[in-house]
Amino acid sequence: MGEYSVWSVLKGGFTAQRHWKPAWRDPDPKPAYDALIVGGGGHGLASAFYLAKLHGMRNIAVLEKGWLGGGNTGRNTTIVRSNYMLEGNAHFYEKSLQLWEGLSQELGYNVMFSQRGVINLAHSDAQMDAYARRGNAMRLNGIDAELLSREEVRARAPMCDFSDKARFPIHGGLLQPRGGTARHDAVAWGFAHAADRLGVDIIQNCEVTGIDVEQGRVTGVQTTRGAIKAPKIGLAVAGHTTQLAEMASLRLPIESHLLQAMVSEPLKPWIDTVVTFGAGHFYISQSDKGGLVFGGDLDGYNSFAQRGNMPTVEHVIQCGVALMPGLKRLRLLRHWGGVMDMTMDGSPIIGRTPVEGLYLNGGWCYGGFKATPGSGWVFAHTIAQDRPHKLNEALGLERFETGALLDERGAGPVPGWH
Repeated sequence: MGEYSVWSVLKGGFTAQRHWKPAWRDPDPKPAYDALIVGGGGHGLASAFYLAKLHGMRNIAVLEKGWLGGGNTGRNTTIVRSNYMLEGNAHFYEKSLQLWEGLSQELGYNVMFSQRGVINLAHSDAQMDAYARRGNAMRLNGIDAELLSREEVRARAPMCDFSDKARFPIHGGLLQPRGGTARHDAVAWGFAHAADRLGVDIIQNCEVTGIDVEQGRVTGVQTTRGAIKAPKIGLAVAGHTTQLAEMASLRLPIESHLLQAMVSEPLKPWIDTVVTFGAGHFYISQSDKGGLVFGGDLDGYNSFAQRGNMPTVEHVIQCGVALMPGLKRLRLLRHWGGVMDMTMDGSPIIGRTPVEGLYLNGGWCYGGFKATPGSGWVFAHTIAQDRPHKLNEALGLERFETGALLDERGAGPVPGWH
């Protein structure tokens, strides 16, 4: 990472840091490309990077309607993990975690990946049994997992309520030591920087307003900056997946919901791992700036808005205080919302569509950020080879027709329950 090394910073001290160049170009769109990726978030940028690096497709462009990383990539709680039980998910997310472990070196850009571990708390004997089963499945799939006793959890997360009067007594937990967090903005910037160096055009403020289809095959798109031709188009637009798919007359098994995240005022180091609440939907970690970053359930209605409501904020904080009573002394610094594309089984869709040349990367539910490199890796293969990689064969759109669903939580065909 010589371009962004400490030596570059020290050298810049002699020139008031005026030597830095833009991390990526700002080109005008060409009339035609070999492939287009719609969506300038983590998944779209990762797909373009791996298309260029691994498959030699250099005449490609990423189209973003706003600014790079302004969607869900910059509106999440930055958790990275691969603690899945079903094989269709487990191998895919584990590949993504392996890519995370070398991502800063591969991109030449520090994405601030911190393997601080992820602990799922258990609050009953039955939940401990369920975690033992999940942990065994993970280890059979080559994924790290450790079942923790109550005292082992206390040693790692002493800020939780271990008193005799705890509303939800902690019985133990499931730990994935290799899980952790990354810096969401740096991930988008790193992929953009690396893709740009390989010749990818990253075009911001270019909204797609139509998808051109002739005789069942895509031929290009209409945008606010003119028409662009391409024989292959990949959609990676998160919560707006259904809106883009409708432009190609596709109706998808996806609903868009709002998910809020919050951050507290900064503290001295207080929690050095990621903790998830087993008796409610709450998850928390501490950022490098000291703020506690946490989130919980979806808002209870369909929405394309990037803002939430106060009842959900109250609900999430109630869960947090029940788990960690010390939170009630803190001030909430800010909160934000992301638009979640929720599938009917809670697992993503990566693959071909019934329209030739149109490929879909969406339906990420709660799992989008941690899948960023793995998603781009398999999506690039799918686009370049016109067939899914082995790791995303089970994640195709056709599973909703055949019934081969990947219902990781066992919640049934209700998107909001996943």
